[in-house]
Amino acid sequence: MEHNARLIMLGAAAETRGSLAAVIESWRALGLFRRWPVDYVPLRRDGALKDKAELAARAIGRFAAAAWRARRFALHLHTAPDAGFWRDAPFMLAALVLRRPVILQLHSGGWTRFYEEAGSPARALLRGLFARAACVVAPSEAQRSWVRGVCREARALCLPPAITCPATAAYDAVRPRVVLFLGRLEARKGLYDLLQALAAVRPAVPGLRLVCAGEGDRAAVTAYAERLGIADAVKFTGWVGPSGKRALLETAAVLALPSYAEGMPMSLLEAMAAGVPVVATPVGGVAEVVVDGVSGLLAAPGDTATLARQLRAVLTDPALGARLGAAGRESVRLRFAPERALARLEEIYRDAGLAANGEATTGDNSGARQPA
Repeated sequence: MEHNARLIMLGAAAETRGSLAAVIESWRALGLFRRWPVDYVPLRRDGALKDKAELAARAIGRFAAAAWRARRFALHLHTAPDAGFWRDAPFMLAALVLRRPVILQLHSGGWTRFYEEAGSPARALLRGLFARAACVVAPSEAQRSWVRGVCREARALCLPPAITCPATAAYDAVRPRVVLFLGRLEARKGLYDLLQALAAVRPAVPGLRLVCAGEGDRAAVTAYAERLGIADAVKFTGWVGPSGKRALLETAAVLALPSYAEGMPMSLLEAMAAGVPVVATPVGGVAEVVVDGVSGLLAAPGDTATLARQLRAVLTDPALGARLGAAGRESVRLRFAPERALARLEEIYRDAGLAANGEATTGDNSGARQPA
């Protein structure tokens, strides 16, 4: 690829909520957009359907203009399953028609369900896109293996997110007995299982509270908590930004993520980086970072009895919480160090024939896969 080739990145608007936007903003904070010739085009946003459609329409124009200006470019497309993927796919198809390399980065943990529920033509299209991408980037080895299982021709790579550990993380016995849940208020995240577990734990843990930070069907969650008799112990904050999340982690006794599907959940990694012990389900990339009894506690999805037992253990034994929190923090520090993750991403870019600002290239593009 020519030395003046650019990278067109399609992702979420900065104010968008969720892990996809959080991952992109972490790269921005690390200076990726200053170091590399990036044309960033927001394609996703929160809000009404009309607002989302307007942003997508603007993205088409911005993508076309960036592609015309650059002539030589690589596309880095951040995508997630469900309806958003079908909105994103035409951009990848356009880049492939122009014979430009595509880096397809997967977010979220719903890909297996999405693939299995899709019809045969949709599954064939997904496999074809995987096969023709220069690389498919997954946040965990589990998701990378899934991509290879779906499409043996795919060049699937694992790129864990970049997590910066706070300078200090003190976990002590004076923390209130607060269970923190960070995520959408929905059954797929295991929130109703968590409420059942807390109802079982509450008699043994005076002052127990659950703080739910996220958006979703608050009324349904409240109604379920009322049926369990624990509505007075459940608090909703709505979605919180980075500073609000840090404040919640500073006072939480444990983070609970009893989800049914995950990629590599940012909320879990951020809690571990802050030294907060975690109780989670070993789904997606969670099992790759949480060693049961060492760097956190695990319970199978839907196993509310084990979930209750693990939560009770952490909430009633501050020494255990401190040990798990310290081990989790060290695990994140070693595996998800920003400089390590950034180096891996830059290697992917160079394999696609790109050069950082000020670098020279060989001019050949042999590392990028072209469509047949």
